Amino acid sequence: PYPTPSSYPSSPSTVFDNPSIFEKLGTDCLFFIFYYQQGTYQQYLAARELKKQSWRYHKKYMTWFQRHEEPSVTTEEYEQGTYVYFDYESGWC
Repeated sequence: PYPTPSSYPSSPSTVFDNPSIFEKLGTDCLFFIFYYQQGTYQQYLAARELKKQSWRYHKKYMTWFQRHEEPSVTTEEYEQGTYVYFDYESGWC
């Protein structure tokens, strides 16, 4: 790794241990934290806040989805409709 100046932080700020901070962050920031802070308490807090904002994580596709409108078909096994989703490799879709 490249040496960084001592003025750069070497560890995450403790302000990100406070769950109320995550309520103030934008959606893009929450996605960044979710995908780039894997296995941390911050990832958990970001996921929790995304879920509060009606985002749902699909384990098979490893992608976050949000309903764009109410589903046209809903069954016990699936629902069909229009969704917005975030793909961390390509962005908003």
